[in-house]
Amino acid sequence: MTGAQSAESTRTLSKIDKTRFCVAFFVFSFAWMLALQIVAAVLLPQRLADIAPDSKDAIFGVLNSATALASLISNLVVGNMSDRTRSIFGRRTPWIASGGIVAGISLFLIGILPDGVSIGVSYCISMVGLNMMIAPVIASLSDRVPEDMRGTMSAFISAGTLFGSALGQIVGAQFITLQLPGFIVAGAAMALSGVLAVIFWPKEKSSKDMPKEKVDFKGIIMSFRPPTKGARDFWLAFAGRSLLLFSYYMILNYQLYILQDYIGQSVEDSAVTISTMSLVLMVVSLISALSAGPISDKIGRRKIPVVAASVLLAIGYALPWLMHNALGMILFSAIGGFGYGMYGSVDQALNVDVLPNEEEALGILNIATTLGQMVGPIVTSAIVVATGSYAMVFPTAIVMVALACVFILMIKKVK
Repeated sequence: MTGAQSAESTRTLSKIDKTRFCVAFFVFSFAWMLALQIVAAVLLPQRLADIAPDSKDAIFGVLNSATALASLISNLVVGNMSDRTRSIFGRRTPWIASGGIVAGISLFLIGILPDGVSIGVSYCISMVGLNMMIAPVIASLSDRVPEDMRGTMSAFISAGTLFGSALGQIVGAQFITLQLPGFIVAGAAMALSGVLAVIFWPKEKSSKDMPKEKVDFKGIIMSFRPPTKGARDFWLAFAGRSLLLFSYYMILNYQLYILQDYIGQSVEDSAVTISTMSLVLMVVSLISALSAGPISDKIGRRKIPVVAASVLLAIGYALPWLMHNALGMILFSAIGGFGYGMYGSVDQALNVDVLPNEEEALGILNIATTLGQMVGPIVTSAIVVATGSYAMVFPTAIVMVALACVFILMIKKVK
């Protein structure tokens, strides 16, 4: 972290700036997740079911593999390029605003492209645009927000993400039989997410006078080196975060197929159930996300919410597995969603707290989010292709969230 950024992150925020950061983090997270879930959770899987009903699971798995790789690379590249950006608009703002436009246009194109290959290419470009926003936004949490406010800001990020996820599924379900308007809404919301973020938050200071770092290919590659010295807690957080997100997105991204192929619902019935699940998720996740973060800041503890969240998530995963009906999936949204909101409310704060070197390690740690959201569905696809059923997905998710809890509890730097 440079001297200018260090000074900015240690100064006391005014009430207006606190409010603007809270609104910006919430609106950004809400808008991009709303857009992504309209497509990823509902419209894309249904589109694949329409054009390739016999191979939809395998194709969905391939798409998630490709987007995981695109996200992984773009998150690292953008994070490092953002650190080196010198402009009157600052280091982060140009990437965030432009990334939304790239992601929005390519997300919309998924709805009009005719085959799996072209859909996959457009989906990957959209993930590049998304990471052009996410990497700088999370970096801003480290270099623009004081440490004692990070739990609260993390809570607003989590609340926006969860609210956007729930509402995105509701919106997507309304377009399940008439998909093109849904893709238009998704593209517009994604494009607006970055623009609104930089409008709402306090104007970023110019970075033109910051010491210039030579931008060369070798330097960028070397900056990708993961931290090793004093990085025990960093890697524990990385593993815990990855595994917890693996477990959640194993089920969340495949919920439409679970309802149709595991529970046995029709397309129309599954849309109704998803809408119900999303309403439940929206309520419980907002309550847990907006309460656990500030409480964590007040008591100075990060691990307590993580343990509680892990237990609730494991219960949420078990219910549809044992009950094998739509009610089990609704309870997954209620109990698992509350747990995920609780975890998400302290997630970013915990991860920033364990960074051995914020400039070098934050981008690497952000990869855990990308891996969790993208690789979780790949694991589900592999299980379904190998077993022909979703039955083993749920116990696998339970094991993953239990391991995530163990790794996070082993962290020594935070309480």
